[in-house]
Amino acid sequence: MKSKKGNIVRYNRWGYFFLIPFAVVFIIFQLIPLCSTIYNSFFKHFFDGIMEIGPEPVGLDNYVSMFKNGSIWTYFGNTMIMWIMGFIPQILVSLLLASWFANPSLKLKGKAFFQTVIYLPNLIMASAFAMLFFALFSKVGPINGMLQSMGVIAEGKPYDFLGHTGSARTLVAFMNFLMWFGNTTILLLAGMLGIDTSLYEAAEVDGATSNQVFFKITLPILRPILVYVMITSLIGGLQMFDVPQILTNGSGGPKNTTMTLIMALNKHLFSKNYGMGGALSVFMFVITGILSMIVFRMNKQTEK
Repeated sequence: MKSKKGNIVRYNRWGYFFLIPFAVVFIIFQLIPLCSTIYNSFFKHFFDGIMEIGPEPVGLDNYVSMFKNGSIWTYFGNTMIMWIMGFIPQILVSLLLASWFANPSLKLKGKAFFQTVIYLPNLIMASAFAMLFFALFSKVGPINGMLQSMGVIAEGKPYDFLGHTGSARTLVAFMNFLMWFGNTTILLLAGMLGIDTSLYEAAEVDGATSNQVFFKITLPILRPILVYVMITSLIGGLQMFDVPQILTNGSGGPKNTTMTLIMALNKHLFSKNYGMGGALSVFMFVITGILSMIVFRMNKQTEK
């Protein structure tokens, strides 16, 4: 567009001005901390009491020490096991609920109310949720009291839910499931409501069963949303911290079977071992990128 003076008015430059706030926030709160973390991972820098050791450049020694210890793979395995235990029921229940809510033939009443209710756990702080479960499932908690009164367990011999690997991991996974299945349901419901109804009508005319409609029409169209849910859930799973930290009082018990990567990182930062903390952070960054790429690759292959 030209003005009366013949100068060209370039509107596209305003797009760059709107990107400035994002660029400033990204550089200050993400890029600079990331570069600083990578830089610190090549230094020996920690505190021995009140005495500061370093910073002293040590090259890859922090990484060698981290992998030589071997516990990093144990913590990674714990994190992935508890994430998978929570994610599988999360995606299955969310698909089921979204299918019910999106199906007009069921004529469900109070759908808006139930959609709000299942989303509410997502609004509760994970730390408050963990404190609630810690109180419920402790040795003197109401769950043990109820089981003893019903005769499921012997009187005076409460079950130590947090002292056994299976029950402790199950509690962590169950809490993550409760907090996130509502959000996943809303995302999948939005995707299902956006599917053209003519596709379902054509399938019905052709005599397709409900299972065929779901697996041949609904799931393929929902694939981008499912990939998004899986990647964001995976990233959230690798960042699992507050729930197992509060449930086990930071010990990662029993026998470190609920110790996650972030809990291990927190121990390094709490002891002010910045070099090892930086190395562990870089390891998590790389692992997250690799796993995300694997999910993308799997999605591309299924599309072909």
